Amino acid sequence: MARVGLVLLMGLKVSPASAQQMPNMPGMQQEPPQAARTWSWTTDGSVFFGFNDQERRFTDFRVWESQNWFMLAGDRALGPGRLTVRGMASLEPFTMQALGSPQVFQTGEAYKSAPLIDRQHPHDLLMNLGATYRIPQGRVAYVLSADLVGSPALGPTPFMHRESARNNPEAPLTHHYLDSTHETPGVVTGGIEVGDVTLEASSFRGLEPDDNRLNINRPWLDSWSVRGGWHRGPWQAQVSGGVLRAPEWFEPRDLPRLTASIEYAGSIRSHALAATAAWGENREVHGVLDGYLLEWDLQTTARGAFYGRAESAAKDLLDLGGPDPTGFIEFHRISHIAALTLGYIHDIPQVTHGRLGIGADLTAYHVADNMLAYYGSPHSFHVFLRWRPHATSMAHMH
Repeated sequence: MARVGLVLLMGLKVSPASAQQMPNMPGMQQEPPQAARTWSWTTDGSVFFGFNDQERRFTDFRVWESQNWFMLAGDRALGPGRLTVRGMASLEPFTMQALGSPQVFQTGEAYKSAPLIDRQHPHDLLMNLGATYRIPQGRVAYVLSADLVGSPALGPTPFMHRESARNNPEAPLTHHYLDSTHETPGVVTGGIEVGDVTLEASSFRGLEPDDNRLNINRPWLDSWSVRGGWHRGPWQAQVSGGVLRAPEWFEPRDLPRLTASIEYAGSIRSHALAATAAWGENREVHGVLDGYLLEWDLQTTARGAFYGRAESAAKDLLDLGGPDPTGFIEFHRISHIAALTLGYIHDIPQVTHGRLGIGADLTAYHVADNMLAYYGSPHSFHVFLRWRPHATSMAHMH
C-alpha cells in the first residue's frame, strides 16, 4: 500500500505556487526578511461539531461531539537568530464523551484506568507550549526547541495539522504508529538544516499523558528519537526512529518505533491537492505491528473538497492489556484490519470570520478473520460542521 501511495504522489504535477514547508520540523520555514525586533503574532485552529455513528456487532455508538484545537504563535528577531513561541489548546476534555470519541478499531493509550479499544482519547486541554530559537548562517541553520508540552522529532506532521487530513474529523487508525507523541509533556530538540535537508534529535518523556486532561504532566527526559527530513517546493519527506520509555502503565516495557512518510501540498490540473503516504512500525514485545496510511484532500470546486483515507494495520485487539504470567512473555494474537474513508465537504459562502463548511463521510472496514465473531461487518459515518480560519501563513511547529 505504501508503494502504491508513493507512485500516485510522484505522478502529480508540481505547482510551486502551492509550496508548503515542513510544518513539524523546527525552523523549516523560509527565512523572513529583516524585521523590526517586535513580536509578530499568528493564529490557527480547527473545530468540528457533528454526529458520529459507529456500528459493529453487539456495540453501536451514536454521539454528538466536537473535535477541536486552537493555536497561537509569535516570533521576533533576537540576537543573531529568531525566537518563536507557541501555545495550543483543545476543549476536547469537555466536548467528547467521558471515554473519548467512538471509533471502530481505534487503539492506543490508556484512559480512565484501562486501555482504549474502539475509541479515540480526548486531547489534553494544553496540547503545546514551547519555544524555538533558530540561527541561520548562510545555507546552514542551527535550531534548538524546548517544550513544556510538545512534539519530538518522531513521525510525520501530526494529523490535525496535515493539509491532507484537516477536513477529516476522525483520527487515523495508524495515529499511534506515526504521530501519537505530538502532545508529549517535556521535549528538548536540537537540529541542523543544510539546504533542503534537516537532521534532528530529541529527548522527551516516553510515558503517555495521564487520565487528568486538564493538568500538565511532569516533564521527564527518558526517551529519544532522531529524524531526517527533506523538503522542496510542495514536497516534504521524513524518516525517523526512536525508543519510548514504557509509554503505557499496563505494558511497562520500552517501545521502539520507526516511521517514514512523504507529503505533498500543491495542485493537479489547477485543483489544490494535499496527499500523504506514511508507514509506521511499533516493535512491541508481543509482536511487530506495522501500519500504512494513504490520505488525500482534493479541491474539486471553488468551495468543495473530496477527501479520503485508506489504512491497513496490524492491531493487538484481542489480548490488549492482558497481564503476562509471572516470568513469561506471552505473544498476543494479532488482527490485520483495514479501513477506507470517503468524504466531501462544502464551504458555506459569505462567512465573515473564517471558513464554515458542512461535510459528511463514510468508512468501510476489512475485518480480520479472528475478529469476525466480535465485529461482524462494521461501518461508520459522520455528518458535521467544520470551522477553520481563513488561509494563514503560520508554519506549524507542533
